[in-house]
Amino acid sequence: MESLRTVLTTWLDPQLTGPVALSWALNLLAAVLVFVIGRWFAKALTRWLGSAIARADVDETLTRFLSSIVYMVLLVVVALTALSTLGVNTTNFLAVFAAAGLAVGLALKDSLSNFAAGVMLIFFRPFKTGDYIEAAGIAGTVDSIKIFNTVLKTGDNRVVTVPNALIYADTITNFSTEDKRRIDLVIGIGYDDDIARARALIQGVLGQEDRVLEEPAPAMLLVELGESSVNIAVRPWVMRADYGQVRSDLLEHIKRALENAGLSIPYPQHDLHIVDKVSSHK
Repeated sequence: MESLRTVLTTWLDPQLTGPVALSWALNLLAAVLVFVIGRWFAKALTRWLGSAIARADVDETLTRFLSSIVYMVLLVVVALTALSTLGVNTTNFLAVFAAAGLAVGLALKDSLSNFAAGVMLIFFRPFKTGDYIEAAGIAGTVDSIKIFNTVLKTGDNRVVTVPNALIYADTITNFSTEDKRRIDLVIGIGYDDDIARARALIQGVLGQEDRVLEEPAPAMLLVELGESSVNIAVRPWVMRADYGQVRSDLLEHIKRALENAGLSIPYPQHDLHIVDKVSSHK
């Protein structure tokens, strides 16, 4: 009891409490100034970074997300600096933050992988909203590109949400990048048919189709002597928007032209030969 009284008397000694209180007050004022100025600097730097990213034509969602992350990191640094100015040992805080970051990273490794892939997709832009693509085994029109996933709308109006990591790890085919597309058709004729006549008939069909482009010029190549047919590759160019309908129309018109001219369009068939064997038993 006597020792406690001695300690309290020593602490409350006016000659000692004056300098101690002044030192704490100065440290507290310095810590508050560091936090206020540092917070203002963090906000200003975050706004500048957000404007710079926006000028780079980066997706707005990614801009907001990155700005928030940068601001939170800067705010943590400012808070630790203020505590250090106040005289608090921040080593333990850093260890706690490092352990927490490691635990969160391990728990959210799949989400972080999708996030990293989303950042790469938005920065490098292999496709954009409205493009028709094929990736991760799915073909459809890009409805939206989000931080963790990409939403595709298929031709039969299904909405498919694909993780960004799967898209970025796979081959991406963008059918909307170029204005022109080539239609690849393989037309089979019989072995007894005249190849030159078939070529002329197909060329006539292409010439009557106004949506087939003159440049690049259509190409016709003899590509295969198949089991049941002689195969001719027909490769006209069209505008991207006309691709599906022109392909359908060309198939119909070429079939009709060949049939009207008496040329055959063979289908796979096999000749079966049956040999009778008469065996006599004695």
